[in-house]
Order: sequence, then C-alpha cells, then structure tokens
Amino acid sequence: MRMVDLIEKKKCGLELTSDEISFIIKGIMSGEIPDYQMSAFLMAVCFQGMTDQEATSLTFAMRDSGKILDLSSVPGKKIDKHSSGGVGDKTTLVLAPIIASLDVPVSKMSGRGLGFTGGTIDKLACIHPFSSPDSMDDYVNMIREHKIAISEQTGDLAPADGILYALRDATDTVQSIPLIASSIMSKKLASGCDGVVLDVTCGSGAFMTNLEDASHLAKLMITIGKSCGKSMAAVITSMEEPLGYAIGNILEVKEAIMALHGQGPDDLMEVVYKLGSYMLLLADRTDNLSDARKLMEEQVNNGKAYAKFREWVVLQGDASAGKLVDMPASFPRAERIDVITAEEDGYIKLIDAKALGTAVMMLGGGRKEKGDSIDETAGIVLHAKVADYVKKGDPLLEVHWNPKDGREEAFQLIRKAFVMSKEKTEPVKLILGEFT
Repeated sequence: MRMVDLIEKKKCGLELTSDEISFIIKGIMSGEIPDYQMSAFLMAVCFQGMTDQEATSLTFAMRDSGKILDLSSVPGKKIDKHSSGGVGDKTTLVLAPIIASLDVPVSKMSGRGLGFTGGTIDKLACIHPFSSPDSMDDYVNMIREHKIAISEQTGDLAPADGILYALRDATDTVQSIPLIASSIMSKKLASGCDGVVLDVTCGSGAFMTNLEDASHLAKLMITIGKSCGKSMAAVITSMEEPLGYAIGNILEVKEAIMALHGQGPDDLMEVVYKLGSYMLLLADRTDNLSDARKLMEEQVNNGKAYAKFREWVVLQGDASAGKLVDMPASFPRAERIDVITAEEDGYIKLIDAKALGTAVMMLGGGRKEKGDSIDETAGIVLHAKVADYVKKGDPLLEVHWNPKDGREEAFQLIRKAFVMSKEKTEPVKLILGEFT
C-alpha cells in the first residue's frame, strides 16, 4: 500500500477502505508518511468529502492512535457534552454542576480557546487556583466520588488528531465537515463516556455559519458515535448574537454564578436546559425532556446546583476558590470600563457575534495564536439584545479593557456590531434543530 496511491484515489472521489484509512493514520503517527503527503490527502478530502463510513473509519483510527480512558469504575452512565464553540458560551459552567447535582456523572475533556471562541478551561482557570487534575487516576476518582470533573485534553488521547489539526490549520482545510466530525468524535470516544450531547452552534459567531452545514455535522457525529455504541443527541443552537450578556473569561464566570443562583439570562438558560434535558435522557435519569427540565430547574431553585459548582471549584482548586465564587465582586476587574451608547432610537435588528468575539480577542481576552497569554479581565457586557428597543444615548454595552497600543481596531468592530431598525424586529430563534 502506498500513500501516493491513496491520495490519487481520494483525489478522484473514490471511497477509501477502513484498512486504507488505518494505514494513513498509523503512517502519520510513525513518521513514515511525511507531512507534505498528509497535507495533500487533507486537501483532497476537503474538495471531495468523505462518506459516513470513511469518516467513521477515520474517527476510529484516530481514537485508537493513543490511550482510551477507562471510566468503568464509575457507577452509572457517564455523559459528556461538547460545544462547537461560540461567543459568550459559558454553558458548561452552568450545565455540568446542575447535571452532577442530579447524581449523573459528568466527565468533561475540554480545550483552551483559540480565536474568537473562548475555552471552558480558560474560564475556569480564572477561579484561582482551579486546575486540571494531576493525573487521569485523580480525574477518574473525582468523577466517581463527586460526579464531576473537567480536564484539559491530554496528548495521550487521540494524539493523531493533534497532528492532523496542526496540518489542517496550516493548509486551510479546517472547515471540512468530515474532518471536523472525526476530530471532535475521536477525542470524545477516547474519553470513555457512555453518551455525548453535542451543542452544534450555528451563525456568525460560530464555525458553522449556515444551518445546512451545521445539520450535516450534527448528523454525522451522531452516526459516528452510534457506530461505537454510544448514546448520542445533538442540538443546533443559534450563535447569531452572543449567548447571554457577558463575553470574556471572568465576566462569563460571574454570569454563570448568577445563573446558578437562578438569575441567568433567558437565552443562556434555554440552551442549558435543552442540552441538560438530553443529558438526563441519555443517562436514563428520566424518560422525557419535560420532566428532565423540571428536575434541572428544581436543582437551581433549591441551591443544590450552585452547591455542586462550589464543591467542584474547591475540588479542583482549594478553599480560597470557594470563597471567590461566593463573592463574585472580589474577582479582578479591568482598569477601564467604557460604555458604548445608541446613536439613534430604534429596535436592535442584529448584533454581530463574531465582531464582538473578535474585538474581545483583540482586547486580550482571547488568543490569536496557541501560545498567547490571556487577559482574564478583558471583555464586553451587553446591555441590550436583538429585538430590544433603545433610545439615543441608552447603553448598548460596556467594554472592560486595559489600555494598550493597538486597541483602536477593537473599538471600531464594537461600534459596527449593532444594526438598528425603525421597524419592530423579532428575537433570535435559539434552538434550530434537534437530532438523536
């Protein structure tokens, strides 16, 4: 078997066998297949696509390129949740403790943020000294004893994905749907969970900008997961405007704490309850979505969800982390807070989520490159959402920032992010599709 022949086969749009795909992944792991040939293969996939079977075979080969986490010692069905990312997406911070408080083990492998979408690990790291467990044994013990833990993705799990992603990033083949699906699912299958709920975000503030592509991605990931015997569900959620009101690490943590106290924004809680209902369904905690939502709402209202969140941050931090989340006002603040106001009366027709996410990144709240440091205090807090009526001079948002050179472009993006209308507008439709 020769790599050049497999490149030619895929270039002509022919279907590769499972053995051929396994040969490719083993070759890139061993170094026998050079980067330039793998890059050519990825470009061929980008143009020709893959069948569901090919994408499944690729996922399995990448999963098997490293260790597979064993969670069999943890009683009950272990459920993970994955989001394809977005602006203001602090869903996991709220969702995970709610589900864990209902005695469903939540095992979460997460990454650092890159570009205009933030990473859950970065947000939790603001709760000093929150950190990933010291070892996978500690991680498993936390889930077994406390029903909740989060860890940064390790190089031992699906290491082939790290190699392929670096090449995809360098060759502009990141947006290929089968490559996205296999990347996500290889890591999820290696993480040892029994079920996965997928939040596939769609809109200007997401990687999937149209509903057709988002639906394709969701269905393909479900197919891959079920092929491995996993319980699967996917929800397509809108990212046409930021989720909630806060964008930026510390600001999003504070909003998540408010949500766990029953004061969360309506759109954030709608996504939390929808995803969580499917998590409870996959865990056999209930047999219908309506009852699942009621269970979750009760845990927020009776304080058990927040208590589990506090337990979590102390578990992966220390007592000082618990005191910090008890007093959110004690989190560090940016040096300046500037308010941007409406320039005219009218209804908000559009808020460009990507523009605001990119602006926060430019202000230091995100990474342009993987090695960049993050300003935890930088961000934006919205004062209005799509369909709200505002008068000239009313606050649209506040910018939390620390003055440095090169911030002017960020403020230009912020000011252009709002589109107004004299006519009444409709709120953003939040749930765009559900698949099982």
